[in-house]
Amino acid sequence: MSLLSQIEACLKATRLPPSRFGRDAVSDPRIVHDLRRGRQPGQRMEARLRAHVASLLDALQDQGESSGAAGGRSGRARPRRTSLESGR
Repeated sequence: MSLLSQIEACLKATRLPPSRFGRDAVSDPRIVHDLRRGRQPGQRMEARLRAHVASLLDALQDQGESSGAAGGRSGRARPRRTSLESGR
């Protein structure tokens, strides 16, 4: 599986924004965008990206095992918007 397809699958599974993934993985919020446009990372960066994908998927799997068959959305809950924030 190519690096980009692994990252895309990870982003979908974790519902993580590409910029957050890149910032956390290699301190570059545009890395996913650049990879989508054809950027070829060096060996060290590719290793760091693959390691970050693996750690996120491991954490997701651990979270799923600890929650049992509870189902529902994974990740953080979205805060409710107040009437002032929604522009009403």
